[in-house]
Amino acid sequence: MPLDESPATPHTGGSWNVRLDGPWTHRDVAANGARFHVAELGEGPLVLLVHGWPQFWWTWRHQLTALADAGFRAVAVDLRGVGGSDRTPRGYDPSNLALDITGVIRSLGERDAALVGHDTGGFLAWVAAVMRPSLVRGLAVVSAAHPRRLRRALLTDRRQLAAYEHVLGFQRPWVPERQLVADDAQQVERYLRAWTAGGGPDEKAAAVYRQAMRIPSTAHCSIEPYRWLMRSMARPDGFQFSRRMKRPVRVPTLHVHGALDPVLLTDTAAGSGAYVEAPYRWLLQDGVGHFPHEEDPEGFTRELVAWLREEAAGR
Repeated sequence: MPLDESPATPHTGGSWNVRLDGPWTHRDVAANGARFHVAELGEGPLVLLVHGWPQFWWTWRHQLTALADAGFRAVAVDLRGVGGSDRTPRGYDPSNLALDITGVIRSLGERDAALVGHDTGGFLAWVAAVMRPSLVRGLAVVSAAHPRRLRRALLTDRRQLAAYEHVLGFQRPWVPERQLVADDAQQVERYLRAWTAGGGPDEKAAAVYRQAMRIPSTAHCSIEPYRWLMRSMARPDGFQFSRRMKRPVRVPTLHVHGALDPVLLTDTAAGSGAYVEAPYRWLLQDGVGHFPHEEDPEGFTRELVAWLREEAAGR
């Protein structure tokens, strides 16, 4: 399914349009000083889906329909700088990005939400649950370690540092952006295939992600959070953020990880429950890489819906 190249809203840049057709509806919401594109479907308690890298809202296409069928209001958001959301010159540190997410919850007219985040979105979901606990009623994290676990692994575990080779490469100025969009963003497809157990997405799905990365400024904006992650390690703002993340998560948490994930190692993710003072469930999916929600959408969604229903019953 190629991206529609009909005229897009001005903040997406150029003639690109990421509002792919489906049973969902598209709209923009204002939050934390920026505009954010969301795709939504269904009615009921809000479940906010936050994508990872190098993807955008469309990564949750399977879950949007399944969650709506299960009686939830499912909303997938594009992070700042990605997809149909604003590309601002600043604001890519995790605290501000987490406030984007909680601001979207408010702008959707909801009191709270169950947050489901993958990769970067999972990292930010941990942060949002700490910074704005009243707005997060449940947390489902996919392929993402608690920020303090990740920081420790990057400082002490050579295997995890090697697995983050792409993140280290992002620290160079401008070169990574050029590499990401070169040859019709072929590098994006290479990452997707290398990080997926069993060969990666089909050609149509890969084309969608490649074209989304080619929207002007997306490559730069999408890797800015990774630049902050590494460069802040020895800076005051990084130490301050790490201290803030000592606060425990006090909402029910589902932690899903692919046993074959080559990007975020199992040893790094495991143990994140030490920062949760609420029911915590660790789910390791066999035969799955970095994208459980796309590699095994039926199995992942079944577990997610069951957990969301348990969480609702517990409340």
